[in-house]
Amino acid sequence: MEVLAPGGVGVKEFWQLLTDGRTATRGITFFDPAPFRSRVAAEMDFDPREHGLGPQEIRRMDRAAQFAVVAARGAVADSGLDLGRLDPYRVGVSIGTAVGATTSLDREYGVVSDGGRLELVDHAYAVPHLYDCMVPSSFAAEVARAVGAEGTSGVVSTGCTSGIDAVGHAVELIREGTADVMVAGSTDAPISPITVACFDAIKATTPRTDDPAGASRPFDLSRNGFVLGEGCAVFVLEELDGALRRGAHVYAEIAGYATRSNAYHMTGLRPDGAEMAQAVTAALDEAAIDPEEIDYVNAHGSGTRQNDRHETAAFKRSLGEHAYRTPVSSIKSMVGHSLGAIGSIEIAACALAMEHHVVPPTANLHTADPECDLDYVPLTARDRRTDTVLTVGSGFGGFQSAMVLARPDRPVRRAA
Repeated sequence: MEVLAPGGVGVKEFWQLLTDGRTATRGITFFDPAPFRSRVAAEMDFDPREHGLGPQEIRRMDRAAQFAVVAARGAVADSGLDLGRLDPYRVGVSIGTAVGATTSLDREYGVVSDGGRLELVDHAYAVPHLYDCMVPSSFAAEVARAVGAEGTSGVVSTGCTSGIDAVGHAVELIREGTADVMVAGSTDAPISPITVACFDAIKATTPRTDDPAGASRPFDLSRNGFVLGEGCAVFVLEELDGALRRGAHVYAEIAGYATRSNAYHMTGLRPDGAEMAQAVTAALDEAAIDPEEIDYVNAHGSGTRQNDRHETAAFKRSLGEHAYRTPVSSIKSMVGHSLGAIGSIEIAACALAMEHHVVPPTANLHTADPECDLDYVPLTARDRRTDTVLTVGSGFGGFQSAMVLARPDRPVRRAA
């Protein structure tokens, strides 16, 4: 795998940030945030030239596509697979994104409209590859080209659950026999004026501008919205037996996955958490794992008042009394909410938590909300034997997804 995240470009740097409990949130520097209600974000210090992208690639690709290509190349290198020796028609790509090439579209609209002054825009001023920014499928095409994958290829866009769903889709393609290897993950670079304006309008992001490092506060009594972020994580997926035979470094087994929709409201969540609980239960069933086997829960933990209540109820509903004995944390407190990318970034965090037997903390959790009464691992990482992990996502439109990851060498505790 490879991870590009705020404050931690690369797997090692990313994991160090999480275990240190440091936050990568800051005042927005990509543009002048003065007109906006929320003026903080988790920006990534990313120079595409330092990561091997040439001038033409940089000109052609949106920032999020650049993330995906760099992460895909890194993940393939980390996997030890020589994709050039495999049947290219059996290697596929599944990339998730919530908002596609928003950064480029926002910038180019400013150019073709002469800063918004022209009602009838002048297309002659647009970059030559603007069409690629209009179609998110270009992300999968760029990754496929970068790694030489000629099999099934596509983009999954289900809002903030895209990062889980793109990986879950890739797993199913391997299980059904469509592909032998999938390069899968998600990417988003949404820190742009139009995205900030959209979340301002519905007051989903935090207005806490005087303390950028402490702005993201999942499960804290004083939480008042999420912090926008950006990033990418990509994985190489293959059948476990084959990976073990070739001596691969196996970070985790994807044991179960499920997704549901609440068919209720575009942005609202029912407080009982029934739909997320249903996704969790279905993922556990697919994995043939009892709730009592979950050692850690990576929460969606966006830091909005309704999401954190909704999740707390969902964990109690799906895990029962075991929910009170299980550490739960949100890494969005440190790397922000990168929309479609965060689900894959959180999968990476779960895999690393199992590898190192360390649970990352929830930063900025100083005052417990009585309505959120589980063990949210405040402030400091915790050493804990972690063999089986649950990660969840919740997205606008009512999407609810869950994935169970497990160590391949874990002790089998399920009753016969």
